[in-house]
Amino acid sequence: MTSNPTLTTQPILQARNLVKRYGHVTALAGADLTLYPGEVLAVIGDNGAGKSSLIKALSGALIPDEGEIQVDGATQKFRSPLDARSAGIETVYQHLALAPARDIAANLFLGREIRKPGPLGWGLRLLDHKKMRSETARIMGDLGLLTIQNIGQAVETLSGGQRQGVAVARAAAFGSRVIIMDEPTAALGVKESGKVLDLIAGIRDRGIPVILISHDMPHVFEVADRIHVQRLGRRIACVQKTDITMNDAVSLMTGAQTPPAGHDPEALPARLAVR
Repeated sequence: MTSNPTLTTQPILQARNLVKRYGHVTALAGADLTLYPGEVLAVIGDNGAGKSSLIKALSGALIPDEGEIQVDGATQKFRSPLDARSAGIETVYQHLALAPARDIAANLFLGREIRKPGPLGWGLRLLDHKKMRSETARIMGDLGLLTIQNIGQAVETLSGGQRQGVAVARAAAFGSRVIIMDEPTAALGVKESGKVLDLIAGIRDRGIPVILISHDMPHVFEVADRIHVQRLGRRIACVQKTDITMNDAVSLMTGAQTPPAGHDPEALPARLAVR
């Protein structure tokens, strides 16, 4: 195999020395993260490791006391999730943040509604439901989600996996740079979890990198390229999936094991480095 000359080795997202304190409690103690284009980066760690605080900082839901976040090499100062969205970062939270009584298209364009052209749109502010539904069908088709037959049906009538699919589709439609997924399979069965993992792989294959936060080690090892281990508010390791076992990952999380010799947390994902 030879190196791909068209591959960019520049990170798309970086966090450097992020610190967040709540009184005497330090949630982030100099946390780092590096994400490359076209990879799935799994973030794992025990409860209290700082995973949620790290992800909130990257998604604009938390403002760090210290440190720096860069997107495509440019320093960003996220003051709200809207700032992160403007930079192309979309987050799918575990609770999904869907409006259950509204239809699929309305949820996909929630907060980004398309208005009718001309005076009907900018004057009367009427929504273009037909266009939103056609765009929703296209997006769902691109992601292989057209098993949902009726784009106009209420989200509350969907299964857990289908609801997750709607949330992922919304992120994929508007997350031009990075998609963050928080425990996407936590409340799903085996079959629906498999579909969500396929979705994550499909998004990655379209060139959009994914940060996956998960406690499910088999899922992590199935879909991730690299595994970022968070402990005591900082990254203690970031390893290629092929370099460790599930037991090793758990040992790193708990502090029972140190990173392997020669470990480079900034190393390019092996799947992308050679093709």
